[in-house]
Amino acid sequence: MSDTPYNPKGPARPVASARNGEGGQDARRAERRRDADISKLNAELAAQAALIAGQEVALAHSRKIFDRASVAARIGVWECSLPGEQLHWTDVVYDLFDLPRGTALDRSEIIKCYPAESRKALDSLRSRAIAERSGFTLDAEITTFAGHSRWIRITATVECEEGVPVRIFGMKQDITEEKIQSDRMRYLAEFDAMTGLANRARFQARLAQVDASRPLGALLLIDLDGFKAVNDTFGHVVGDECLKAAAERLAEGCGEADLVARVGGDEFAVLLGSHLDRAAVSGVAREIVESMGKPVAIRGQSLRLGASVGIAFAGQGAPCDLFAQADTALYAAKAAGRNTFRIFKTEAGGKGRSAAA
Repeated sequence: MSDTPYNPKGPARPVASARNGEGGQDARRAERRRDADISKLNAELAAQAALIAGQEVALAHSRKIFDRASVAARIGVWECSLPGEQLHWTDVVYDLFDLPRGTALDRSEIIKCYPAESRKALDSLRSRAIAERSGFTLDAEITTFAGHSRWIRITATVECEEGVPVRIFGMKQDITEEKIQSDRMRYLAEFDAMTGLANRARFQARLAQVDASRPLGALLLIDLDGFKAVNDTFGHVVGDECLKAAAERLAEGCGEADLVARVGGDEFAVLLGSHLDRAAVSGVAREIVESMGKPVAIRGQSLRLGASVGIAFAGQGAPCDLFAQADTALYAAKAAGRNTFRIFKTEAGGKGRSAAA
């Protein structure tokens, strides 16, 4: 054994050196892990940034498509705060009302664009939607700030927060062309294109609607006397002009009528209300005969027609029988020499006959 004194630091020096080496390796490993985490985070951030950028591009593209579709379809978005009534519109709504885009909006002024009937309907539906936390759809007429008449379709939804309505919003669409086409189709379905009077379909529909709430007083069937001869002699163009003239005289002379219709080639019908008594109805028939007997000036020709009238009073049978009764009276008027009228009367035993007024 050596006499050299024991030095505790002697053997520790190599151990400390080893530990220092291990600590350096741990630090380098930690730094590499940190660098890897940072690189991973940077990659994730870059991926998220790329995703957001892609979403922004897609959103911008979608917004462009929506804007173009909105303009093409004439549909705009609107919003009104509650209870403050502050309006916000997209550009198309400004265009619908002929207001410069971005103009400050005052609902009390905007509402003046709606005629009284449309305004009343809008106020009623809007108030109910807010009270019920629901929505509505309304086709309304407006007169724009430039004086143009338009029809718009309004859709609305009420949004609530904690049960309290905070805004009402929806869309406004220009449906003027749709309204024109709809009115045109309804006109063609209900009116005679040549004369402008109601057609047979509308006449029959009115007869079918006779009830206590819409009673009828009498039906007059009018057949033009001498029309076939005019049509055959002068042609259909002149004949059509005669029909138009006859329709005008009927419309002017039957201002109190419930309905004036063309129900056949040269046959017309007049429905009179229950407020007219028998004498008044006979007076209308007499005026029709006199009016139709006046000459008609067409294309340099002075043409004379005439009219036979058959009258049936409501209450002498079912409404569906009224036409047949008036038709029977009409043939009696023709048999009596034309240019006159006859009234259908029911005899004892249920058989019908026609008598002179």
